[in-house]
Amino acid sequence: MTFFHKFIVMTAILTLAAAGCAPQSAAPTDEPTPESPMETPMTQEINLKSDLPREEPSQTALSNMAALSGSNIAFALDLYQQLRSQDGNLFYSPFSISLALAMTYAGAQGDTESQMASAMHFDLPQEDLHPAFNALNTTLNGRVGEEGQPGFKLNIANALWGQQGFAFSPEFLDLLAVNYGAGMQAVDYAQSEAARKTINDWVEDQTEGKIKDLIPANALNALTRLVLTNAIYFNAAWLNPFDEKATTEESFDLLDGSEVKVPMMRQTESFGYIKAEDYQAVELFYEGRQLSMVILLPDEEQFADFEQSLDAAQLQSTLDQLAVQRLDLSMPKFKIDSSFGLAATLAGMGMPDAFDVNKADFSGMTGKPDLYITDVVHKAFVNVDEEGTEAAAATGVIMGLKSMPTGEPIRVEVDHPFLFLIRDVETGVVLFMGRVVQP
Repeated sequence: MTFFHKFIVMTAILTLAAAGCAPQSAAPTDEPTPESPMETPMTQEINLKSDLPREEPSQTALSNMAALSGSNIAFALDLYQQLRSQDGNLFYSPFSISLALAMTYAGAQGDTESQMASAMHFDLPQEDLHPAFNALNTTLNGRVGEEGQPGFKLNIANALWGQQGFAFSPEFLDLLAVNYGAGMQAVDYAQSEAARKTINDWVEDQTEGKIKDLIPANALNALTRLVLTNAIYFNAAWLNPFDEKATTEESFDLLDGSEVKVPMMRQTESFGYIKAEDYQAVELFYEGRQLSMVILLPDEEQFADFEQSLDAAQLQSTLDQLAVQRLDLSMPKFKIDSSFGLAATLAGMGMPDAFDVNKADFSGMTGKPDLYITDVVHKAFVNVDEEGTEAAAATGVIMGLKSMPTGEPIRVEVDHPFLFLIRDVETGVVLFMGRVVQP
């Protein structure tokens, strides 16, 4: 391995299947007429691309980043409360899910729009929300490591993959182009395996080979009309790496009262720290001090109560109170793989119409309310060791047609279940969040 560990993050995939007659395919009996899906001859690419470049963020958009960051934290904690009921370790990317659904939200109207806004905590109106995402995306892409220390990289990319010859709303394409830099690539979903390979190759390239075959076999078919992709690449080393020679096998207490032996890293250094009534928090910076990992360590036997009570206000209060303190810190190396089907979860969080074939309204995408979300899937991976962090994640939204102080260091032993998050320090946006109950 190199001095720094690669931290890859994620790809978010939004698969939109629209009905309409597929070229050279038999139409289902409930297929709309050719006029309904607005099909055009396959040799044409009407309304398939926007010629507008990505806009430079305005001062208003930059000022709205704080509100967007607050929305991100609120959604991250709401979703955590829904996902925490599953057994074992947990890891996901609330930023990826928010960004992916924001692009989908750009085409939502009516009750579908208002429900998505409420569930996702999109408090800004559409005309301000998307420029704010553009400003945040641009700001994050501008993060760099310290000069001469290439141990940090963060890049976010978006792309659209539309059925050649299918008419998309020019306003929808323009909005995604200027605010998300999402250019449209023409593919033929009648050749679904070739289209899947094209999209997966782009994802793999954007994540330096860490995310492969993101779109599974049989996920696309001749009725698919649009796939929206988001990829985030993050490469980071710790600002203060752990010495591998100091890593030893130590005990980690499990929730059931038993214990396991795990490789425990250790160092004495200055970290952001707070000791509250029933938990401790520690902040570890990545190289360049622009992103950090925050560990939330509930007291023994307080994990369940702390996890249940954690909300956006408490998290923000904790982050605001972090102060530099010299610590004798030990924490485990760990890896987590997580996967979720989020359709029922998101519907239960307040956006059911988006998944309802009779009520969904995404007419901003095509000019007609003919699409609805059939499923949302998310997968994520993280690996934390002495050098830094490596992670990868993917989100899929499938849509179908309706048919420093001195003195003695404080001893902090992260030797029992804890929560953690990875955030951008300046904007406060939570890129990842998770828990470790067994390293």
